[in-house]
Amino acid sequence: MNFEAASALLEKYSQQHVLHYYDKLSDTQKATLLSSIENIDFSAFKTLNMAENKQLGQVTPIDALSLKEIKKQRSRYIQTGLAAIREGRVGVVLLAGGQGTRLGFNGPKGTFNIGVNKPLYIFECQINSIMASCAPAQTLPHLFIMTSPQNDEITRKFMEEHDYFGYDKKLIHFFVQGVAPAINYDGKILMAEKYKPVLTPDGNGGWFAALNKAYGRMLSKWGIEWLNLAGVDNVLQKICDPAFIGATIGSGVNCGCKSVKKVSPEERVGVICKEDGVPTVIEYYDMPQKLKVRHDVKGELIFCYGVILNYLFSVEKLKETIKKKLPYHLAEKKIPCIKGGKKFVPEAPNGYKLEQLAVDLVKLMGSCIAYEVEREVEFAPVKNATGADSVESARALLIKNGVEL
Repeated sequence: MNFEAASALLEKYSQQHVLHYYDKLSDTQKATLLSSIENIDFSAFKTLNMAENKQLGQVTPIDALSLKEIKKQRSRYIQTGLAAIREGRVGVVLLAGGQGTRLGFNGPKGTFNIGVNKPLYIFECQINSIMASCAPAQTLPHLFIMTSPQNDEITRKFMEEHDYFGYDKKLIHFFVQGVAPAINYDGKILMAEKYKPVLTPDGNGGWFAALNKAYGRMLSKWGIEWLNLAGVDNVLQKICDPAFIGATIGSGVNCGCKSVKKVSPEERVGVICKEDGVPTVIEYYDMPQKLKVRHDVKGELIFCYGVILNYLFSVEKLKETIKKKLPYHLAEKKIPCIKGGKKFVPEAPNGYKLEQLAVDLVKLMGSCIAYEVEREVEFAPVKNATGADSVESARALLIKNGVEL
């Protein structure tokens, strides 16, 4: 991309300030800036309105496979799931692009040691989960680990140093998530340097686009028909769970979604429900208050199923979604940048990072089964250093489930 093309593109989106220092840059810096502009996903600015100004349609509860129903059919579900695993039709995607900043940890969240008397890393918890689930099938699935530009090298080195925690390294594949520009409150792209815009990881919603770009051909070659998507920070989850896989495949739907009963209307989890008759996930901050608190005659929440970022997606259906653009959402943050030509480190939020969310994929699937799991057996997210959803609470639940720390 040359200067004229970059200038025209920026003018189209009212971002001409990105070239403000162009004449003062070295040739190398000019090339870096033009390359950065060329790689910016400017469609993000169009889709922001889709997300932030979105009006919900008719929201109704979804029927879920309850714990009681699953128990009755568990044996059948497991056999179906194990067959799919054994035949290599299931792959696993672990979303591991996040940092451990909120844990007071300077590194990829997956490399955090949650052990007490011995090391137990978050990545290790997830690897152990997959191997335990797949042991009856006597085979392991291909495991795709999504990193970010900031933590890719560190994550690869960490896994290699720990011998992939006993997993077959030939089955582990890394890929890097995309990036999106950060903006100020006026919607202008922030600059990290005079020759470089602030680009940050674009959330977990673009995982399949990034995976398909890196391994799309191999997914077909390896015969992978289903992908179990899981977030790295839930140290108690069951990944590649045969019963969940069997229930989803046996139901003839395009997507399965693990969920737990919400503990309160205000719990900060997305809710699996229906919007205009189509299964969808509505994030807690988008769910109208009157729906959050609605109860049935028994006094139970009507919109009660919270998602835990553990899904099973049809690869065939996922490939159709690449043609559709997921909306970007605004995440208010403190974003270091340049201000008046000088480095500026804000003490309060000064803008937004743009993020796509995996939950937005559910509606595009067209059909989804909500699969209930026991909270204290499968839900121990590590998001904070202390308090709710913290290192402390996760350790307590791990111990309760017989894990030695």
